[in-house]
Amino acid sequence: MTQPAAAPTPHLAALGPFCAFETHAEVSELTPPWRKLSELTEAGNGALRERVASVRASLAANYGRPSEAVEYRVAASVAHLGLVARVISPALGLATLHGLPSRPLTLDDLRWGSALGGAFRLSLPREAVTPAAADGVRQGSGAGRGTRPASALADDLLAGPVHDLVAAFAAFSVSRHILWGNVASAVNGAATGIAAAAPSLARPARATALTFLQHPHLRNTHTLAPHNARFARRSCCLLYRAAPDAAGALCGDCVLSHGRGGGGRSGRGWGSDGRGGR
Repeated sequence: MTQPAAAPTPHLAALGPFCAFETHAEVSELTPPWRKLSELTEAGNGALRERVASVRASLAANYGRPSEAVEYRVAASVAHLGLVARVISPALGLATLHGLPSRPLTLDDLRWGSALGGAFRLSLPREAVTPAAADGVRQGSGAGRGTRPASALADDLLAGPVHDLVAAFAAFSVSRHILWGNVASAVNGAATGIAAAAPSLARPARATALTFLQHPHLRNTHTLAPHNARFARRSCCLLYRAAPDAAGALCGDCVLSHGRGGGGRSGRGWGSDGRGGR
C-alpha cells in the first residue's frame, strides 16, 4: 500500500509547492487516489486524452468559451507543460541540494494525484530520494556519499520520464520543438522558483539548471542573454491561442514576445520572481 509521507528533504518543501513531494516505499502497492504517471504513456487506456480534455475544458472556462473553441493541440501543450514542470521541479531541487535521486527514475516510479490547477500531489520512491545521513545539504559544493553529478541526473530525467512524456504528447499534433521548449521553460522556471524562495541557493540552482539546459535534448530550445543570462525559449507553448481570436497574453520567455515588444506575463529570467503562471 502507498503510505504517503512528507519528503525526507524538508529543505525542498520550503522551495514552494512545485518542489514539494511525498514518498512511498518502492515495493508498496498502489492504492487510490494514487496513480502511476506511466499510465499517460500507455496506449489505449485513455488517461492522457482524459487529461488533455480536462485541461481544454479548464482553459475554455477561463475565457468563457465552449471546449471545442480551444484547439486540441493547445490544450495538449499546456497539459504537457504543467506535467513536466511538476516532475522537473522536485528533481532539480533534489539535484541542487543532495545530488539525488540515487538511481534513474521511470514513470512507473512516479505516483500522482491527477487534480487540475497548481501543483498536484506527487510521490517519489523513498529509497531513491533519501539523502544519506552524512550528505547534509550540498548547496552546489560537490556530491557526497550516495550522490550523483548533475549531468547524470539531467540525462536520467530528460532521456527517461521526460522523453516518454514528450513522445506521448507528440501524438496530439504538437511539435517536438514546442514540447522540448516546454521542458526547457520548466527547468528555468524551477530554478527561478528556487532562487526566489531561497536566495542562498540561487547560484547552485542556476548551475544545476544550466547543466540540464546544456543536455542535447534542450541545447537548441532556448537562448540565454549574454549580459544577464535571461532565459528565452525558441518556441511558444501556444497558451495565448486559448483566448478568443488567439489574443491571449504571452509568457515572458516566449519567442513571440519580442514581436509584441515584450509584455509577457512573467520574465521567467533567473532574476525574476515568478514561475510564469504555471
